[in-house]
Order: sequence, then structure tokens, then C-alpha cells
Amino acid sequence: MNLDFSQIVPSIPFILEGIGATLKFVSVSIILGLVLGTVLALFKISNKRLLKWPADVYTSIFRGTPLILQLMIIHYAVPQLTGYDIEVFLSAVLAFGLNSGAYVSEIIRAGILAVDKGQVEAADALGVPYRPMMLNIILPQALKNILPALMNEFITLTKESALVSTIGYMDLMRRAEIVGAQLYRNFEPLLVAGVIYWLMIFILTNIGSWVERRMRQSD
Repeated sequence: MNLDFSQIVPSIPFILEGIGATLKFVSVSIILGLVLGTVLALFKISNKRLLKWPADVYTSIFRGTPLILQLMIIHYAVPQLTGYDIEVFLSAVLAFGLNSGAYVSEIIRAGILAVDKGQVEAADALGVPYRPMMLNIILPQALKNILPALMNEFITLTKESALVSTIGYMDLMRRAEIVGAQLYRNFEPLLVAGVIYWLMIFILTNIGSWVERRMRQSD
């Protein structure tokens, strides 16, 4: 056991700067995934094949291929085809947002289908149009049922964010790797990064539990 954390103390501020970079792209990816997932879920429950079929194909592709492959294709392969050099941040947001949208769509779809059909029939009987019915009646009820699954998806997204270090994004993981390479000591900086990731997930988990309790109180 040849551990010496004193050597990485000067590099800790450099590693901590990766927290902001990580949270920045994860937050944007979550918003993109949530919006896209909601739209895809509405397409999937539609009776129109022109909407349902593309949504099902999209979900099948993004759930059936590895996230790191999608990241590599967006960052390296797309510029080869289009000639447009995509920035690292944009590549990370697109890969994680598009991937998350596929999973979120299934979560939201399941939540919508779990709502009592009587709610839809009552809205139809009152003459409520489809869009206001979904936004004001169905989706709020579905959200209460799917909140734990959504929080689990967002936690998974935060943990998997370390994959963006493979394309050079200066997130928490990438900075820990740089420090390890400079000092020829990898265990200490990676352990520090692991503790920081755990703290972020712990805080996110508690926020999710608090929101869930608040929603139960409103019942």
C-alpha cells in the first residue's frame, strides 16, 4: 500500500472544477431528454402510425446500442459525414440527451397508461381537447407514479457522465485522469473523484426523495 494523498492536495482545486462542467452538461442533457421523452411518449400512445412508428424505431435504436458508441458516432463520425466540427460540449449533450429521451419516453408512456382510463373518458365527456387533457389532467397524475423511475434515470445519467472523458471533455473524471497521469499516481485522484460522484448522487437522491414526499402530501 503506497498511498500518499499529500501529493494530490495541490491538484484538488483543479479536480473540483470538473464538478461544474459535469453538472452543466448533465443538466442540459436531462432537460433535453425530458422534453424529447415526453414528445416521444405522446407519439407512442397515439393511434396515428406516422407518429407511433418513428418513435418506436427511435427508442429501439437508442436503447439497443451502447451509449459510448452513440457518443463516438456523434463526436467523430458525424463530422466526417457533414464536415462540421462538433464541439465537445455539444457532442456530450446530444449523445446523453438523445439517449436519455429514449428511456424517459418509455417511463412516461408507462405512467400515462397507468392512469385510470376513466380520467380520459371523463375529459372526453366534458369536451376537453386532447392537448389540455394531456397537459392538465393525465401528465400530472402520471408524474406522481413515475417520479422514482425518472429520478433513477437521472441518477444513472449523472454516473454515466464520466464517459464524456473519452472525447476529451474536461469533466470531473477527465481532470482526475489528468492529475493521475501527471503524478504517476492514479488511485488517489480517482478515489477523490469517486467520493465526489458519490456525494453528487447522494444529494440528488435526497432531493428526489424530498420531492416525492412533497407530492404525496398534496394527495
